[in-house]
Amino acid sequence: MFESAELGPKIEKEEYGRLAARLRESLLDLQQDLRRADFPVILLVNGVEGAGKSETVNLLLEWLDARFVVTRAFSAPTEEESSRPPFWRYWQALPPKGRIGIFFGNWYTAPIVERAFDRIDRNQFVYELERINNFERLLAAEGAVVIKLWFHLSKKAQAKALQKLQDNPDTAWRVSKQDVKFSARYDAFRKVSEAALGATDTAEVPWQIIDAEDRRYREITVATKLRDAIAAQLKARKNLPKREPVTLPKPDKMNVLSQLDLDQKMEEAEYEEQLERWQGRLHLAARELERSGRSAIFAFEGVDAAGKGGAIRRITHALDARRYQVIPIAAPTEEERAQPYLWRFWRALPAHGRVAVFDRTWYGRVLVERIEGFCSTADWKRAYNEINDFEEQLTSFGMILVKYYLTISPAEQLRRFKEREKTGYKQYKITDEDWRNREKAPAYEAAAVEMIEHTSTGQAPWVLVEAEDKLFARIKVLKSAVKALEGNL
Repeated sequence: MFESAELGPKIEKEEYGRLAARLRESLLDLQQDLRRADFPVILLVNGVEGAGKSETVNLLLEWLDARFVVTRAFSAPTEEESSRPPFWRYWQALPPKGRIGIFFGNWYTAPIVERAFDRIDRNQFVYELERINNFERLLAAEGAVVIKLWFHLSKKAQAKALQKLQDNPDTAWRVSKQDVKFSARYDAFRKVSEAALGATDTAEVPWQIIDAEDRRYREITVATKLRDAIAAQLKARKNLPKREPVTLPKPDKMNVLSQLDLDQKMEEAEYEEQLERWQGRLHLAARELERSGRSAIFAFEGVDAAGKGGAIRRITHALDARRYQVIPIAAPTEEERAQPYLWRFWRALPAHGRVAVFDRTWYGRVLVERIEGFCSTADWKRAYNEINDFEEQLTSFGMILVKYYLTISPAEQLRRFKEREKTGYKQYKITDEDWRNREKAPAYEAAAVEMIEHTSTGQAPWVLVEAEDKLFARIKVLKSAVKALEGNL
């Protein structure tokens, strides 16, 4: 993949000046257009040590309006970052729509370094690269422009570049002990890097190899690729096809929800006894989270008025208020709409020893957004794989994830709606939207069934809760929470 010629391409000083003036002007013009656009630009800066990565980015920041560029250099994870899955910190750093993000030491660094030093085997290396592909495919599908630059130097050119920096007192500080350590393993890094680039050079997000030996050529090439990528996406977004009309799904008469036994009930006396028992066990299990360095997520979906709020309160009453957070999910804010749809869920992940309870979840993409036409057919169809990948990252990191879907009959829902309208302290629970959703109840049921079938995995199965009787439902939720925590801890 990497060329091995002794002398790479060059640009003479006069030509550089002419090209640089035009590029600087066009980049600033495009950046103004980008600020009004509905996509971000993410520039990944990777490559061998001594290849002029920092110098090139410094030049870009001079040429661009730096107020609308975010530059991040990722090093070893902080304590806060280490308490969440590895990609959490990259999700935190994503630039919003209309902005440019430049990332050093990004998601390629760890797998390449770990493999080059034989700290992970080939299978783990391939697994990490596939996770990267999934992440980048999601970003591209959400409209982001991801530009992956690999700055390349031959072994001889790298040694020469590092020596030149070390010999100059004004630049010697730029060569760290790690640079020297990595350059000593040039051959190993080259082999691993070629494998990584080959496995992640996708149609959606291809690699751009930059011959970095000549400074002027390197700078002009990088600036040109940035210009062309922004211009191409601006043009493409203008020609997006109109969103197709929504086709509401229809449920099968026999499905995983219709077959549930909604007649299951629990008497008040038994409920009180069971409630005390299971809340006590949940409290003890939650205390073990902190000792074991684990965290837990309880995710609630279900039919309107199925009792999600009541079930959540029975969970939280058993927990230490300092160690949990309930996260109600409503329509996304302006800040959240400027990011990929999973962004607001990634940023809310709990740290070690903590519990997050989601009242509505990332499944809104395949439920309300699908049914109400808030996203395209392509968006919600690909969301199944994206959600499964998201949850796999959580559980493989050690997070305990329990997903609940609460369901009731249409007749019981109607009864609860009317009760809410008549009861003063419950009126806030009933809205015009609830009544509109009821009219589309068959479509929501069909979408929920499809969701359950596509996303009930071995790592994160759905717990289906028969919620016609609130007492029975609350105990089933508590039992499932306890068993999940005790079984994992």
